[in-house]
Amino acid sequence: MKRIALGLALLLLPLCAAWAQAEKSSAKAAAEPVVKQLEAFRRDDYDTAYTFASEEIRARFDRPGFEAMVRGGYPEIARSTFASVTGTGLRPDGSAYVTIKIRGANGQTVEALYELVWQGAWKINGVATRPDTGII
Repeated sequence: MKRIALGLALLLLPLCAAWAQAEKSSAKAAAEPVVKQLEAFRRDDYDTAYTFASEEIRARFDRPGFEAMVRGGYPEIARSTFASVTGTGLRPDGSAYVTIKIRGANGQTVEALYELVWQGAWKINGVATRPDTGII
């Protein structure tokens, strides 16, 4: 029985590696952690939101510090009522970007540009926002 399980695991290993490589080369896949993090923020679930942060972000902020940074610096992201992915792309250095229009509970709309890095999965490495002049 153990041999069968080991054999099956060895057969599946290349498939898992291929899936991870496909995920890494997909700009669309990079948007998924951003959307999931926004959903977590809406639920005030900062523990889950923190899991989408890159190693670099996690080194700079512990979990309470991360929450304070998001709430204090990004009110529309911390409490969004609507979000729409408007662009994704891969950079030559292997990172990805995701652009999202976000409407905050405060009534303000921002355009957010997320940088993501591959760390076994796409992880959010930073975000910059600017007021959005368009209507979503």
